[in-house]
Amino acid sequence: MTTTTEKTKRPRAAANVRASATARAAGVGRGARSVAGAAGRVIRPPAAKLWSKVWTRVAPVVGVVTPTGWLVLLFAVVSLVLSAVFGWQEFTYLGTVLLAAVVLSAAFLFGRASYGVFVELNPRRVVVGDRAMGRMLVTNVGARPLSGTRMELPVGKGIAEFQLPAMKPKDEHEELFAVPTNKRAVIVAGPAESVRGDQLGILRRSLKWADAVDLFVHPRTVRLLPTAAGLVRDLEGQVSKTITNNDIAFHALRPYVPGDDRRYVHWRTSARIGQLMVRQFNETRRSQLTMIHTSREDLYASEEEFELAISVTASIAAQVIRDGVQMNIVSERGVWRTQSVTSMLDSSSRVEPVGKVYPTVREFARELTKRLPAPSVVMMIGGSKMTTLEYRSVETLFGQDTSQVAFHVELGAQPRISSVAGLTVITIGDLDDLNRLVRGVSS
Repeated sequence: MTTTTEKTKRPRAAANVRASATARAAGVGRGARSVAGAAGRVIRPPAAKLWSKVWTRVAPVVGVVTPTGWLVLLFAVVSLVLSAVFGWQEFTYLGTVLLAAVVLSAAFLFGRASYGVFVELNPRRVVVGDRAMGRMLVTNVGARPLSGTRMELPVGKGIAEFQLPAMKPKDEHEELFAVPTNKRAVIVAGPAESVRGDQLGILRRSLKWADAVDLFVHPRTVRLLPTAAGLVRDLEGQVSKTITNNDIAFHALRPYVPGDDRRYVHWRTSARIGQLMVRQFNETRRSQLTMIHTSREDLYASEEEFELAISVTASIAAQVIRDGVQMNIVSERGVWRTQSVTSMLDSSSRVEPVGKVYPTVREFARELTKRLPAPSVVMMIGGSKMTTLEYRSVETLFGQDTSQVAFHVELGAQPRISSVAGLTVITIGDLDDLNRLVRGVSS
């Protein structure tokens, strides 16, 4: 007879057996997963390496198929499948013709190519609207004759196509082309590509020759009077309100304290009042100009207005560099190169309208100028949609000793100079008015 205690123990034992079996099964599952994971880690690298080797071999073959070619292959496969499923002879004929077109196109890919290509732009730097010409010189540098082929030369957003004739060894062929310069930009010409392929554009094999060449299309600028551009009218530097013990601009006398340089003792006054008196000076600083050019697209009413703002900045900066004044120019994409007039104009050619890179204009000015030397003159250039409040927000970033001028570019507006709480605001609607406006501020 089984007691109650034995009946109770048996279910518990069975439960323990089931629990241990479940635990062992879970352990086996975890072990299997860990083994599978380890196996996967071991197998994946060789598989990836194998796939990389296969793709290296296959990519050149697949790369000759153009988008049109893939479309032809797709229609050929679909036509043959429909023919096999439904027995439609029309699709058999269509699929066969499409596949034959692909096969025949492959014959146009074969041929040697041993070219020496030289691309030259003359001049390399032009102003908007000036004439710029390019020359491409192709030479057969191989030991065998070359059949005729097509040469493509990317020029900016377009492509110039030239048909090369059959060329014997050492033969040269020259092609001239015009470069459009109706817009400020950096136009990249090249690299040149020799192209082989069928007339339908199913297959295409191209080889690159020569390096790309840059053409800088500079903005239109006007020549300003010397020193007017930087609003600097002194030779030694600008006098600030900061008091110092030794400088050039005399400020006042004060009693002598131990440690003062005796060279600055004013002996006549000291003898008259019976107490040593020393000179104090206003600190003079070397002129340092910072130009803040905002290129946010939403601050300009049109593309023409944006280009006018670029021309204003470039015109002032060019004269400042000629005057030998230290300067920095910043826009949302970084600091311009200002080592020379040419490098500055090259930088101006790269400036394009941008979105809202920084939350506010003040944040943009603060981030881009915080690592630059403290300026004595700050110029802000913005479009017609930039408010006076935004100009004033930038003004608060600099000290009271800093002269600040805002150029409010508004295409077609009447030129005028105004003052808003100590900030000089120049409204300019035409580049030809810039010389007179800047001369009016600096006088």
